[in-house]
Amino acid sequence: MIADAVFRRFTDQAPLPVMIRALLERSFHPERLDAWFERVAAAQYTRERLFSTVFELMSQVVCGLRHSIHDAYQSCEDIAVSVVSVYRKLANLELGTAAAWVRYSACEAAAVMAALGYTRPSLVPGYTVKILDGNALPASERRLEALRGLSAGPLPGKAVVVYAPARNRMGDVFPGEDGHAQERALLPAIVQTVAPGEVWVGDRNVCVTAFLFGIDQRGACFIVREHGALRFGVDGAQQGERRIETGVVSEQPITLTHAQGQTLGLRRVRVRLDKPTRDGDPVIYLLTNLPPEVASAARVTEVYRRRWRLETAFQVLAVAPNCEIDTLAYPKAALFGFCVALMTYNLMAATQAALAQAHGAETIEQTFSDYSLAAELEAVVPGMLVALPESYWRPFRTLSEEAFAAWRLELAGRVRLARFQKHPRGPKKPPTPRVHDPNKPHVSAAKVIAAHKKSKSR
Repeated sequence: MIADAVFRRFTDQAPLPVMIRALLERSFHPERLDAWFERVAAAQYTRERLFSTVFELMSQVVCGLRHSIHDAYQSCEDIAVSVVSVYRKLANLELGTAAAWVRYSACEAAAVMAALGYTRPSLVPGYTVKILDGNALPASERRLEALRGLSAGPLPGKAVVVYAPARNRMGDVFPGEDGHAQERALLPAIVQTVAPGEVWVGDRNVCVTAFLFGIDQRGACFIVREHGALRFGVDGAQQGERRIETGVVSEQPITLTHAQGQTLGLRRVRVRLDKPTRDGDPVIYLLTNLPPEVASAARVTEVYRRRWRLETAFQVLAVAPNCEIDTLAYPKAALFGFCVALMTYNLMAATQAALAQAHGAETIEQTFSDYSLAAELEAVVPGMLVALPESYWRPFRTLSEEAFAAWRLELAGRVRLARFQKHPRGPKKPPTPRVHDPNKPHVSAAKVIAAHKKSKSR
């Protein structure tokens, strides 16, 4: 292992950035990336613009090290092509390649976690749970000629992400260039990936008869929130009412009928909530084909509640790393940036797996802050890349799985968790009403504070 004094200083004072950089070098070094691209690209070819170069530039922007692709391009001294060529490559990068990139990163992260012996218990014992959720990329800047005359915000795309909670990783993604398209347009491609022994969890946007039948026909199960437009037959009254943490649950048998005449018996779980949803719904209904002996109504509700893990992950992705790059107006480029952010999340999850093994899974899950980790990367990585050039990292490419896992565990044990503590905020206070005086558009802060203190002291 590297014993250089400068390298040791970073491993002692900033072990997490070192761990992530080593993982990048091991699984995503340029030669490996370019060989991977040659295997998966359907129409594009490398020519003089290597995929690894495009990935390096995009990852710098996603990780917050650079503000834009152009900024990242200017910071690199060894790129032999023009910035126009780089943007052209990004604008035409196949969506299938971007999606395959997420699957590749998920496999690499899973291998690293497996070497550590890390896993979480399944939400449904004996099944592999996969959580579905869509993410619409926000409006981009109007940099392209076709967009400059628009007052409306141009949406560069939409994607449905598959999250695997047992490994805390983004397992797959289904991107679409049409930012106004419904998530349902992507469901036919998703159902082709369903495998026996899986449980797919989704919101009402994926509550489509053909999709539910497709999952069942492929030997898998689902837990999906009922959509108001769904039509079904009721086979019995609500029964088995019981109290849970968030309300009262009960269930009833129903029958779903396909347009081709096929029928499917389901359980319809009713949840009367103590506190309405964000949309104001006091009652929600969940549909599932899981047998009652596998998952009770209470367990079905709990599994559905765990969708918050993916929603929280999207919040992390929006900030740390930055998956919403508003300078990318070409849909394929923006969606590739989103996929690179998903890959970065998988790297962070693999790093947290080492922390969980060293400090305890419950401690990391409850107290470790992804935002603090992202801030650490943004502060440390630029200097680390200058102080530790590529020659320091090459040995990690050939290190054995056992040695690499042991090294990561050692570094994880050095992490001072107090630097990465979550700081959950309390309930929001109602805003204080403001007094508007048109005769005083500006006031002296010092005078107002002094008057406020004087009134408090009386």
